[in-house]
Amino acid sequence: MSSAFGPDFVFGVATASYQIEGAVREDGRGPSIWDTFSHTPGKISDGTNGDVACDHYHRWESDLDLMVDLGVDAYRFSIAWSRIQPSGSGPVNQVGLDFYSRLVDGLLARGIQPFVTVYHWDLPQGLEDRGGWLNRDTAFRYGEYAGIVGAALGDRVATWATFNEPWCTSALGYGSGEHAPGASSPSGAVIAAHHLNLAHGFGVQALRSSGATGRVGVVCNVHQFYPASDDPADAAACDRVDAVANLLYTEPMLRGRYDPLTVEVTRGVTDWSFLVDGDLDQICQKLDYLGVNYYAPSYLAAGDNPAPPTPWPGDVQARWLPPRPPLTLMGWTVEPRGLTDVLVRTHERYPELPLVVTENGVAVADVVSPDGLVHDPGRVAYLHDHLEAVAAARAAGVPVQGYFVWSLMDNVEWAHGHTKPFGLYHVDYATQARTPKDSAHWYQQFVASQR
Repeated sequence: MSSAFGPDFVFGVATASYQIEGAVREDGRGPSIWDTFSHTPGKISDGTNGDVACDHYHRWESDLDLMVDLGVDAYRFSIAWSRIQPSGSGPVNQVGLDFYSRLVDGLLARGIQPFVTVYHWDLPQGLEDRGGWLNRDTAFRYGEYAGIVGAALGDRVATWATFNEPWCTSALGYGSGEHAPGASSPSGAVIAAHHLNLAHGFGVQALRSSGATGRVGVVCNVHQFYPASDDPADAAACDRVDAVANLLYTEPMLRGRYDPLTVEVTRGVTDWSFLVDGDLDQICQKLDYLGVNYYAPSYLAAGDNPAPPTPWPGDVQARWLPPRPPLTLMGWTVEPRGLTDVLVRTHERYPELPLVVTENGVAVADVVSPDGLVHDPGRVAYLHDHLEAVAAARAAGVPVQGYFVWSLMDNVEWAHGHTKPFGLYHVDYATQARTPKDSAHWYQQFVASQR
């Protein structure tokens, strides 16, 4: 890979606000749906929550120094909406906004580009109480919020993402109930998806009208599906699932339409009455890049629709095969070629956009050895092989401009709590000590080798 990445390629690390910040009741921050969800018995596998998390709110300066040690070019982080507007609308909480301003300045002082995700799943509870993403008004409130952060930080932020993985918000939050707010309705998943798409369009417009000078895009977990056999029915199953997993978001955002197959698959769960004239014009805004998150592919065969509650709304006519070993701690297949294929396929469908791998990483059952170190050869191998997969996509002509490891450090892995560590740095939650894993040293050396 010595010649695979040029001097302009961006290497980074990524985190999300709820997963690392803690300080959930400090300096005017309001509750989010993840605060509510994580305090609901039985929702988080190990009973933990993000009240303290990695205490990044108080330790951000030393955490930025970890990135200096890694030698990365950029840091992708998200803003907690309820720090800026505690109830999701109304007056700005200046103390919360100042925190992110200091964070941006701290990055720039260290020569690291800020890559800001405006929304990473933590909707203010006040908005959820009014219907959340099932309420069309939430899209308008999001546009106002995006304009606020754009005006405050836009002169210093290199890259913006309106949303992280809207599929997870709609399909897991409102379809299967696995994520906050824990609703389970096939029609709700589609309605939420449309309102997220609409909010994305409002957000792009608000960021640009606010005077923000950086690039603006969106981050999607573009699912990679493989048919279980050469049977055309298996390929058709992949297409039908693709229609609600990927095209439900990318087609309106990038082509100003809902794909006919998306509408066909979901006709049995919604009449699409939520789609208002002019919505698609609002949703489809010119973007500067598309962020692609990738962890693992899925293998599908033709079959019956998954039993509800399901994150796959509609008549997908598909059966998921068991993941193929080797498996990660999450139970996901390790298959680097899936990253190459998803980048190539996305480029073929949307050739006008440069791509950024905005998340890629692996959960490993890490342990601190008697020597006080964390040896994680599985993560080292995973990162090496997936960077090779990015290099293969670039060699095939895909304009991939960056790669971000998920995650900088172990954190609250949503409904899995502390049980699925993804970090380059181990976190001792009792002491908040950060320990670089072997993968951190490997990534530092790899990034340095590309300079």
